[in-house]
Amino acid sequence: MAAATTADLLPLPILQGERCLLRRLVPADAPALLTHADDVEVSRNLFEGFPSPYLAAHAQAWCDHEANSGAFGYVWAIEVDGELVGCAGLVPHTGAGNRCNAQAGYWIGKGYWRRGIASDALAQVVDWGFAALPQLTRIYAPIYSRNDASHAVARKCGFVREGVQKQAIIKNGEVIDLTIWATYRTEIARRDADIGAALAATAASAMERA
Repeated sequence: MAAATTADLLPLPILQGERCLLRRLVPADAPALLTHADDVEVSRNLFEGFPSPYLAAHAQAWCDHEANSGAFGYVWAIEVDGELVGCAGLVPHTGAGNRCNAQAGYWIGKGYWRRGIASDALAQVVDWGFAALPQLTRIYAPIYSRNDASHAVARKCGFVREGVQKQAIIKNGEVIDLTIWATYRTEIARRDADIGAALAATAASAMERA
C-alpha cells in the first residue's frame, strides 16, 4: 500500500496552517515525541503497531530515519510554538486498481486536545494531497468507533462517514469496530488553505535537497 522508499514520493513540503505548522521530523524532535507518545490515553486509539509503552529508543528511531524513510508514506511533525506535539500522515495506495486512494492519519498529545490543532493539520494534509497528487480521488481515515473526538475532527474537515466495519480490528486484545470516513476530490470544498503555496512549498523542498 505505502511507497517503499522516498524515491516514490514527492519531497515533503512545509505546510503552515492557522494553528500549527507541518514539517518533516528531525532527530531533535525525539524528546518531545517521547513526552506525547508515551501516554496510554493517546496510544489507546492508535493502531496496534504503535508502541506502548513508548520508549526513548522508539522516539529516536522514528525521528532519525523511520518517519522519513518512505515506508509510511508522507509523515509530518505537527508543530505548535516551535515544538512537536504530534504527527500527521498520508499513505497513498500503490496498487493498479486502487492508486486513486490514500489513507490519512493524525494524533496529538493530550495537552493539546480540543484546541482545533488536529483538524487544522488534517485539513492541510488533505488540501495538499489533492493538489499535489493528481491521481487521488479519495482520501479516507479509518477510526476506532469509540473515538468520538477523532470522528469530530474528520467531520469538521469535510469527511463523510462511509460506514462501520464491525469487529474489524484488535487493540490490546480487544476486538473493536472501525468507522471509515472519507473525502473526495469531486466533493471537497476549497478551504482557506492556499493550494498554490502548498505546491510551491513542495517545489522549494525539492530545490533545498537537490
